[in-house]
Amino acid sequence: MALLEVEDLHTYYGSIEALRGISFTVDEGEIVALLGSNGAGKTTTLRSISGLERPRTGHIRFHGQEVTRTPAHRIVEMGLGHVPEGRRIFVNLTVEENLGLGGYLLRRTPHEVARRRDEVFARLPRLLERRHQLAGTLSGGEQQMLAIGRALITRPRLLALDEPSMGLAPILVQGIFQIIAEIRKGGTAILLVEQNARQALRLADRGYVLETGSIVLEDDAKSLAANRRVQAAYLGGEPEVAG
Repeated sequence: MALLEVEDLHTYYGSIEALRGISFTVDEGEIVALLGSNGAGKTTTLRSISGLERPRTGHIRFHGQEVTRTPAHRIVEMGLGHVPEGRRIFVNLTVEENLGLGGYLLRRTPHEVARRRDEVFARLPRLLERRHQLAGTLSGGEQQMLAIGRALITRPRLLALDEPSMGLAPILVQGIFQIIAEIRKGGTAILLVEQNARQALRLADRGYVLETGSIVLEDDAKSLAANRRVQAAYLGGEPEVAG
């Protein structure tokens, strides 16, 4: 049984069908990439899975439990973390305060929140250095680390990441992808939406390509990187060189 199962999912914005019957899985401990152009439905997919959008039809199961109609906070409690596009940190709060809000569901056990915050600081030491700094004064890369760290407070079994490299300089992108790889090494599965398709496929085990709300391709990451259609649309037309 897969950790996450999405079956024939249809999500609408008013009368506009954003997801047209998509189905896919994520297994324990793997990285799965969702590729597609702007407007393909990638963000809607993540929002539907995490309970921020209500699908009209279809099924979402998380470690065997139906969560299609489950409130977002309950899905977080079950072990699904979501780092949204644009980071959505609280710019007028400190790094430490932002991480504390990530532990909101544990607010009745502040000692546990503090323990998990220290775990995040150990994994992302740059945040420890900036713990008393206002989040809005951090660099773009540090803000993305904070958004990831805030989600890690819940100790997710699956972490959904929406465009983690957006707006970052290439040298910072490498650091973010290294963090993602380290999170997977710790046993957390990753569902990755990423504009940098080349980097995403180097990191992922498998991938799916979305076009106008439908999955049009699915394969292991190496095969997708070698696919001429994927190369032309997302890799600049250049063949991916193994190594």
